[in-house]
Amino acid sequence: MHSLTEGALDKIMNGIDVDKPILQILGHKKLASSSSGERFRLLVSDGKRVNSFTMLATQLNPMITDNILTEFSICQINRYAISMVNNAGKQKRVMVILSIDVKVPGDQVGHKIGNPTSGEPDGDSRPAQPAQPVQEPPREQSNASYNHNAQKSLNGSDISTTPIVTLSPYHNRWVIKARVVSKSDIRTWSNSRGEGKLFSMDLVDESGEIRCTAFRDQCDKFFNMLEVGKVYYISRGALKTANKQFNNLKNDYEMTLTGDSEIIQCHDCGDDIPTLQFDFVPISAIETKEKNEIVDVLGIVKSCTDLQVLTSRTTGRELKKKDVELLDESNTMVTLTLWGTQAEQFDGSSNPVLAVKSARIGEFNGGKNLSTLSATVMQIDPDIPAAHRLRGWFNTVGHNGQTKTISRGLGGGGGASGPWLTFKEARDMELGFNGPEIYTVKATVNMIRTENSLYKACPTDACKKKLIDQANDMYRCEKCDREYPNYKYRLLASLSLADWTDNQWISAFSEEAEKILGITAQELGELKENDNDAFLEKFGDATFKSFIFKIRVKLEMFNDESRLKGTCLNASPMDYKLYNKHLITQIKELAGISKV
Repeated sequence: MHSLTEGALDKIMNGIDVDKPILQILGHKKLASSSSGERFRLLVSDGKRVNSFTMLATQLNPMITDNILTEFSICQINRYAISMVNNAGKQKRVMVILSIDVKVPGDQVGHKIGNPTSGEPDGDSRPAQPAQPVQEPPREQSNASYNHNAQKSLNGSDISTTPIVTLSPYHNRWVIKARVVSKSDIRTWSNSRGEGKLFSMDLVDESGEIRCTAFRDQCDKFFNMLEVGKVYYISRGALKTANKQFNNLKNDYEMTLTGDSEIIQCHDCGDDIPTLQFDFVPISAIETKEKNEIVDVLGIVKSCTDLQVLTSRTTGRELKKKDVELLDESNTMVTLTLWGTQAEQFDGSSNPVLAVKSARIGEFNGGKNLSTLSATVMQIDPDIPAAHRLRGWFNTVGHNGQTKTISRGLGGGGGASGPWLTFKEARDMELGFNGPEIYTVKATVNMIRTENSLYKACPTDACKKKLIDQANDMYRCEKCDREYPNYKYRLLASLSLADWTDNQWISAFSEEAEKILGITAQELGELKENDNDAFLEKFGDATFKSFIFKIRVKLEMFNDESRLKGTCLNASPMDYKLYNKHLITQIKELAGISKV
C-alpha cells in the first residue's frame, strides 16, 4: 500500500510549510511555448485533494521529456517555492517544484490513489481553473513565500525571497537570492545621445536564470562588489521584456539595476543555489545547426594559436583574438575563436578541458566555427563527470585517433589548420581563386629575400604602419597622424618554400618570420645597423630548414594583373609525430585498409 501525505496540498496552498510531502503525479501539460523555453504544469494529488496549480522548474524538464515523471508516479517533493498569481481577478498560490525524487515509478503503481477532489482548500467546490503561466502574471503580485513564514526586511536574517522564474514587470515587490554565474567587463559607448558605460551579469537560482545589467552610476556602484560564484540578495531592480538579439537566457524578461536597487551578499547560502548549468551539445552536432545559434560545448584543447592583434576596419579599435581547436569524444574538431580578455588570459599549452557556455556558431568557406560573445562563460578543467570522462578518453584513445574537422580556414588569419596538401595539390585544386582559403603543408625554406625585409614601424603597440623618415631625426606615422623620435623594427619577409612536388612564394609577417629566422625583428634591425654580414648570415642560416606551414592563399590584383598571394599564418617547428600521423592516414586511404 502506497501512502501519500494527505492534507499537504491544502496546507501548502494556505501558506503552511510542509516538509518533504509525498504526492502522486496524475498528469502534466506543456504550457504555450515562449522564449524562456518549455514549461510544464503538473496535476498532483495528496490522496485527498488534487491540484493543477503546480509548476515544474525548468531545470527539471528532463524528468518529463525522459519519461521519468510519468502518470501515477509517487514522488517526494524535497524543495518547492510558492508564488502568487492573478487568476481571473483572484490571487492564487502556485507551487513551483524545485527538487523532486520519484519514490515509486508510475508503471508500478498503475492507478490513482484514493478519491481526491478538485475543490478549493477554503471550501470552494468549483473546478480548478487553468493555471496562468507563472512567468506572465498580468498584474501586481504579492511577495512570493519561499518556504519561509516570516516576512522581514532585506537586512534581516530570515529573508523571504522570490524565485527568479516568477519575476515579471507586473511584480515590483520582490527579493531574489541568486548566484552570479558570469559577469562581463565594463563596456563603454558613445553615440548622438551621449556616452556611458555598462556591465551585465547572469543570475541563477533553483527556479531559473535572468540577465541583469547596470548602467552608468550603478555600473560604478556595483561592479567591484559583485564576484562570480558568490550569492547575493537583490531587490528593487526594473524588469522589462528581454531583447533576444543579445540575450539568449531562458527567461522572457531581463533586469536593470536602478538607483533604488539594493544588493547584499548572502554568507550562509549553503549548496541550495546552483552553480553554472551547461547544456552541452556534441561538436559533431554543430555541423547541422544554423548560423548564429547559441550552444554550450565541452571539448579538449588540441591546439591553440598565439595571441593575434587586429584592427577593426569599421571602428578602428584594436581587437585581440586567439583560435583554439576543440575536440570531443565524437572525434570531431571545431575552431573556437576567443576575443579580448579571454583571448589574452587563455593558455592552451597543457591541453586543458574547456567547458564553454553560450558560444555562437559561425560559417566560413562552407565550414562551421564557434566564437565567444560578451556573455560567454568558460571553465577550464571543470570538476564535472563529463570533463573527467573526456580527459580519460583523450589520454587513452583520443590523442592518437583520426579526427574530422568541421571548421575551414577563417578569413581573420587564424582558425582551423585546413587540409594537409602538397603545393601541387593546392595548385591543381585552384585554392584561393574563389576567395581566401587555408591549407597545411610540410615545406622547406628555399630562399628568403633580404631586400625590404625590414622596415621601421610605428612604435605604438597597436599600430604596425610603416613610418615616413622626415630627414630631421623624426618619423611620421600617417595612420596615427603623429611624429615620433623613435621607431620599432618589423619584419615582412618574402620566402620561397618548396616541397617534393612544387614551390610557392609566400609573405611572412613579424611573428611568423621571427620563428623562421630564429631572431626578433628588433635584434635583426640592430644587426643590420652594426654588422651587415651577420645580418645576411641570419637569412642564410634559416634556409633549407623544414617547418609545418599554415598558408592562406587568395587571388589579388596587382598592376592590373591577377596573381595568387600566399601568406604564412603559422610556421611550426617540424612535429614528426604529427606529420607521420598524416602520412599514415594517406597510406590507409590509398591502400583502402583500416589498419597498417
